[in-house]
Amino acid sequence: MAMQCVTSGMLMCTFGTAPSAFSATPRMTKSGNQIAANIMCNKPMVNIKPFSPCNAPSNPSNWKGPVFTPGPCIPVIPAPWAPGAPTVMIDNMPALNNTSKCMCTWGGVIQFTTPGQFTHNIP
Repeated sequence: MAMQCVTSGMLMCTFGTAPSAFSATPRMTKSGNQIAANIMCNKPMVNIKPFSPCNAPSNPSNWKGPVFTPGPCIPVIPAPWAPGAPTVMIDNMPALNNTSKCMCTWGGVIQFTTPGQFTHNIP
């Protein structure tokens, strides 16, 4: 069974070079004594921090003239996390579990390496 994701979870991007800390949007719902997340916690620089240099060949900031050089990671997240936990609602949206993923516009797949808490399972 999947785990509820909370503030302090850790994320990794397939084109990133280092993990990044996750921050859930502030709300009253808690899990493991930390703020619980839903699938709409997908805002770059707010919920999803940069992953150090970006190695995505589709990121235009990585092309300095004709040479590919990894540049700064600025996540661009156009859609919510998927699939979430559709039977568990947090602020009228599916809860975010550690099996959910989201896509960066530059082609990276972002997923949790740790959910931030280990006591609450959700479907």
